[in-house]
Amino acid sequence: MPTRTFRWSLAWVAVTLSIGAGACRGQSGTAKRTRPLVGVSLLTETHAFYKELEDTLRKEAAARNLDLVIVACEMDPAKQAAQIEDFVAQHVDAILVAPCDSDAIAANLASPERAGIPVFTVDIAAKGGKVVSHIASDNTEGGRLAARTLASLLNDKGNVIVIDHPEVASVQDRTRGFDEEMRQHPGITVVGRPTASGQRARAMAVMEDMLQAHRDLNGVFAINDDSALVALSVLDAAGRKDVVIVGFDATPEAQEAIRKGGPLKADVMQYPARLGTTAIDIIAKHLKGETVPAAVPVAVNVVTAQTLASPPAAGR
Repeated sequence: MPTRTFRWSLAWVAVTLSIGAGACRGQSGTAKRTRPLVGVSLLTETHAFYKELEDTLRKEAAARNLDLVIVACEMDPAKQAAQIEDFVAQHVDAILVAPCDSDAIAANLASPERAGIPVFTVDIAAKGGKVVSHIASDNTEGGRLAARTLASLLNDKGNVIVIDHPEVASVQDRTRGFDEEMRQHPGITVVGRPTASGQRARAMAVMEDMLQAHRDLNGVFAINDDSALVALSVLDAAGRKDVVIVGFDATPEAQEAIRKGGPLKADVMQYPARLGTTAIDIIAKHLKGETVPAAVPVAVNVVTAQTLASPPAAGR
């Protein structure tokens, strides 16, 4: 008799656990939600651009009656792949991702596609996989503006380098636009394309190397402001006031450096708040069944010490 009682107790516990697990799955699934849930995987949370983007995503989502789960992969493709799998397991209603590797991310988008979860990209595109809509700055035009500005600063002659980050599509677009425009300025030669992956520590090493390898260097195009600001510090330490820098992002720190004068002369300004607002708007419309465009370009602009002195240009 005690043995039967014990077996009956185990069976009851098993049934209870099964019911409890089912209830938990129901709570994490879409059936029990009162608001759509969007999983967001960002490139990083340390860069000023992404901090502003994240803040805007949260504010706009709250206004549009959406819930967000935001994580960052910190430029680790494996970590980002795991984050996407977690979103699929949570049965989110949509996924928004800023890929850290535009090629590698493609394979990771098969899982949400099988689960019927729509995927959107922001700032950086995916080179493959099913994506409903891509929202990003007009990076190709930004690259053209950077080249045109640098050429003007150098009076159409000199040697320049590009501090690159070729793993991501947005930078590929920037450098493509830069190269297209530079073909119109044959007096300027690109003598190096070191890769710093948008990171300050790596940018410092490559800028120091380039300064030693090319003592006749005249200009730098830095694909983001982390790279531009590090290039600025290296030039300052070397006492090189004859090299000019054009950056990309126009973060507050970069704007302040431009205002002070020195090698950092100009920056291509992106508008992360506009990207965040647009991304949430596109996702909300899609979840309501509306048709949305496959690509949404957001305009960029060039800022200099002169334009930053004007209040309308200084505002973000």
